[in-house]
Amino acid sequence: MSTATIPASAERPRGRFGLPAFASMPGGRFVDTHTTRTVRASVAERRTLADWIGFGGMMGITAVIMFVNLTASGYANEFYSAAAQAGATDWWAFLWGSLDAGNAITVDKPPAAIWLMALSVRVFGLNSFAILLPEALCGMASVWILYPTIRRQWGNWAGVIAGLTLAVTPVAALMFRFNNPDALLVLLMTAATAAVMRSLEYPDTRSGNRGRTLWMALAGACIGFGFLTKQMQVFLVVPGFALVFLMASPTNLWRRIVDGLVAVLAVVVSAGWWVALTVIVPSGSRPYIGGSQTDSFLELTFSYNGLGRITGNENGAVATGAGGSGAGGNGGGMWGQTGLTRLFDGEYGGQIAWLAPLAFAGIVIGLIVAHRARRTDLRRASALIWGAWLVVTWLTFSFMAGIFHQYYTVALAPAVAALTAIAIIGLWSKRQTFWARAVAALLVFVNTFWAVELLGRSTWLPWLKVAVLFAGFIAGLLLLAAAVAAVPMREFRFLRTAGANRVIGVMGVAGIVLAAVALYAGPVAWTAYTVSTGHTGSIVTAGPNVTNSVGMGGGPGGGPGGGTPGGFGGPGGQNDGFGGMGMPGQDGSSSDGSSSDGSSSDGQSGNQTDGQSGTQSTPPAMPGQNDGSAIDGQSGTKGQSNGQSTEDDDSSSSSQPNGNGNGGGFGGGRGGMGGGLLGGGTASSEIVAMLQKDAGEYRWAAATTGSQNAASYQLASEQAVMAIGGFNGSDPAPMLEQFKSYVKQGLIHYYISGGGMGGNQMGGSDAASEIASWVAENFEAQTVDGVTIYDLTE
Repeated sequence: MSTATIPASAERPRGRFGLPAFASMPGGRFVDTHTTRTVRASVAERRTLADWIGFGGMMGITAVIMFVNLTASGYANEFYSAAAQAGATDWWAFLWGSLDAGNAITVDKPPAAIWLMALSVRVFGLNSFAILLPEALCGMASVWILYPTIRRQWGNWAGVIAGLTLAVTPVAALMFRFNNPDALLVLLMTAATAAVMRSLEYPDTRSGNRGRTLWMALAGACIGFGFLTKQMQVFLVVPGFALVFLMASPTNLWRRIVDGLVAVLAVVVSAGWWVALTVIVPSGSRPYIGGSQTDSFLELTFSYNGLGRITGNENGAVATGAGGSGAGGNGGGMWGQTGLTRLFDGEYGGQIAWLAPLAFAGIVIGLIVAHRARRTDLRRASALIWGAWLVVTWLTFSFMAGIFHQYYTVALAPAVAALTAIAIIGLWSKRQTFWARAVAALLVFVNTFWAVELLGRSTWLPWLKVAVLFAGFIAGLLLLAAAVAAVPMREFRFLRTAGANRVIGVMGVAGIVLAAVALYAGPVAWTAYTVSTGHTGSIVTAGPNVTNSVGMGGGPGGGPGGGTPGGFGGPGGQNDGFGGMGMPGQDGSSSDGSSSDGSSSDGQSGNQTDGQSGTQSTPPAMPGQNDGSAIDGQSGTKGQSNGQSTEDDDSSSSSQPNGNGNGGGFGGGRGGMGGGLLGGGTASSEIVAMLQKDAGEYRWAAATTGSQNAASYQLASEQAVMAIGGFNGSDPAPMLEQFKSYVKQGLIHYYISGGGMGGNQMGGSDAASEIASWVAENFEAQTVDGVTIYDLTE
């Protein structure tokens, strides 16, 4: 809405339920009687008791989703948990986001998200709650910020609907309870959007211009820290910011350009200081930049975590097949098939797309509601800024050929939530018109059948699909009947009598209630499942197992539906290749072709937590892999959970703190690949004791290939463990000569065999393999609980 002159003390007339008042116009049209207001008039709107109850209920439900059963995931993604432990131990590691307190190598992202976790660990100690508390708080803050951002343009109940929709989006419930950087990223993007919308409320006066510029600077700072969270992904919301600000700011074009430049400067300052440090501080005086091949954060930004994600050409990334190429093109591959339907397919749909039809419709409905408003109308700006976020991000995710996981779709959750609220309230504001009632009925039908499709992809709660279909079908019929009553024709005047209006009113209320059930039953159920289930590893998904998942799905590290059992191997390997790639599939057999008994240490079946049968499948072998069996003859897919050993009779195996065993799967079972590429594992008490003995005399208690492998030992022992080669084991850090120098200086106590992939990963370094060969040739091996260890001091 424009910033015309409404007295500061004026309150906007309110209708039922605290919604804006609407007046009838000739021809049966209903329009907003107060289409303009200033920022002061907006703030002056007093919330009723019902408004406060709605807000309190929204935040209460959000708190339940974010905090109930929070520690079930233990250390969640041990890759980032280990970095938090290091940052809580050493301030230099804190600054750089080092994986270890010895500062060998950083994680493959900037450190902003790690800063929050490391500070929490400093306060509360190293435990699951300390690691995951910042993520849950990010979820609470995101809902809290989204609520007023929508409320200020569309009313209190629009804000409540938006906040609740974000909270019950399955992938949001997952990532706000998990320690990947995405939780902070979503919070910062939401805050930046809120700041841009607030800037548009200020009038074209001297004081108004100052206020607007400050809000734009805040938006830029949020984007800058978003860059320090997950690099270039944060820029997906910027096109919408530019479009809306240039179009809707109440000032002249020159002033709009100045405010935009202030925002850009804020981005540069808030992100540039840390980027400059990576350039100014020379290699060797800081940790190696993980994920890069040249120890360069700029390379990491524009290659592995940048354009490489779009093109699929990511040096050092996981090879996806015999050819060693990325997913690329429409052919799919390890990361699923690209194309317009990608986010509707497989497990992607159940993460984010439950309300996608309604959200996309919200763009159009918002523009229709504001179609007669002035250029500066904030409702139009709201529809456009959230719509641009949704469309740009959706298309980018649909066609990116590089690494892409289902949980990335959490970046769409605020936009989907906001536009869903806009659609619902926009139709409500035009509820006296035929078109609004007809569109509402149509959207209920469409979204109901889509929800039934998503529910049908899982065998969990089969009755829910029938209930949703029934509720949605009846709701659509009732809303359609109400639409007929609003047809502007003389033949339907008999439906406008007092008695008919009462019947139609009852039908409308019943239709709305049933529509709410049909729209939200699916995502609420998937969210409840997610909250009740622990998630570990690097690739996790929300909700129960999906029977037709594609690509890597949620299997690696998290298991289908995010189940903990059957992750990617635990520490304990006697070779440097894979012990097998037992990714969860669909047939209930293990990766070595033998029959799986579906058992796990918690009494659940296979890789799932809902009691369904386990599922395993094996993708094409990679260089250095065997046929999927561990070298001691055990199945490479034998899983574990709750910190139990991979062998029922191996009582010597102990879990990491908080019990987060993750064995099996990707080289699982003793003799498989150590902590695994995408999921950590467990370390026996004997190995932990070895690492802790005389640890103060060494810079690193141990070294091993791959960050996840190193993280498992580091978290169990709380001692620095060098991750040779970084996340994939394919970074040239350290090179063989540097490693020899560390050994000669007595800085490393042990070398633990096994771990990540090593070289030949899309152009990655072979340094990890060279180091493994050198150690094997020059030091005596000993086997401790099935793990091959070399004492580098002997």
